[in-house]
Amino acid sequence: MLVQVAAAIILNEGKVFLAKRDKHLHQGGLWEFPGGKCEVNELPEQALVRELQEEVAITPKNALLFDHVVHDYGDKKVSLSFFLVEQFDGVALGNEGQKTDWFDLSELAELDFPEANKTIVDKLLARQG
Repeated sequence: MLVQVAAAIILNEGKVFLAKRDKHLHQGGLWEFPGGKCEVNELPEQALVRELQEEVAITPKNALLFDHVVHDYGDKKVSLSFFLVEQFDGVALGNEGQKTDWFDLSELAELDFPEANKTIVDKLLARQG
């Protein structure tokens, strides 16, 4: 089964906002770009707004598709739509108790991400280059 996911690359003043997955979740303990699963008949853009409001208490103003990644973890296959979010209303925080932080783009190479996020990290680092 393919799980559709919308995720945000939230950028502000050269920093990117990340959330750490709870240990009990799939790919737990790793840093990720905030977002979540698309519900039935929900477009990735709609899921992105809903998930960001729920998870990190922000509403994106202009989300632009950055990349699309399909990854097979063996036990789960995911289709991820990554959106660049550089303008938003609210203050980004861990609204569901998850650990969150702002990181310099240069720090991304030192963090542990789920495998499906690694091509996005590489693209962001190259873009910064």
